[in-house]
Amino acid sequence: AQALDPAVLHQIAVADLRPVDGDLAGLAGGQVGALGIEDAHALERVQTGLVHAQYLTDPGRNVDESHRTSLIIDPPNGRMPDLTAAAREAQQRQSQERARVRENGPTDPTKPWLDRPLYERCITRGFPQAILPTLYNNNIEIVQAPGSVAIVHEMIHETRVVPLDGSDFTGIPSYMGESRGHWDGDTLVIETRNFNGAASFRGSTENLVVTERYTRAGPDKIAFRMTLEDDAAWTQPWTVTYEMRPTEGDLYEYACHEGNRGLSNILENIYDAETGKSGG
Repeated sequence: AQALDPAVLHQIAVADLRPVDGDLAGLAGGQVGALGIEDAHALERVQTGLVHAQYLTDPGRNVDESHRTSLIIDPPNGRMPDLTAAAREAQQRQSQERARVRENGPTDPTKPWLDRPLYERCITRGFPQAILPTLYNNNIEIVQAPGSVAIVHEMIHETRVVPLDGSDFTGIPSYMGESRGHWDGDTLVIETRNFNGAASFRGSTENLVVTERYTRAGPDKIAFRMTLEDDAAWTQPWTVTYEMRPTEGDLYEYACHEGNRGLSNILENIYDAETGKSGG
């Protein structure tokens, strides 16, 4: 099998997501320092409808060579397959529970954070969410060692360690599932199963099986393909694909809770509402 050359593909991005010209992240340190205070503050402002300043997001600057408008290639219409009847009922129950919490307050008033999503609490983004493009922090890092490969996901800095030694699945469930890999010619194939169901992806259940395929398509390109199967959630398997390119710098830890005022503000408002206080 052909190894993914760490000298060339040490860090991999789901796309070339460098900031667009004019954003703060696209300016050199001296240029930022030369900005007037009002101009610098303008770059930091969050536009209505956004939760982050624009320079913190990954808007992308290159169109994928395929020119597809969907990551999904199967079904051929580019759309997710229908949910099963059981999955639709489960989503309806979850929606009703969220509405109940909004209307009546936390399930456990002494632990209101338990009603917040795991992603918002910086616990996990889950899988396969972690490998799919999102608002920002789309980079991954692939590190190979004899008998295993580690995939570091920038978002919430989660790492999957994938044995390549032919060992069996243990059956121990987790947020990110349990992965095993092997080489199919020059393609690295990773199968992930044994999810605990707590970080569901678009209706997926504990039965979810994800198969990823990483193929060197050039000196600076990896063709990525992923198939999702869950008979309890969807009426058929479905497949997504995109190309990965090297990033321009190091992958730094995403310290999710540093400056995470959003969660503390939410909890503060919950406590204020319970005690009859109003925010100032």
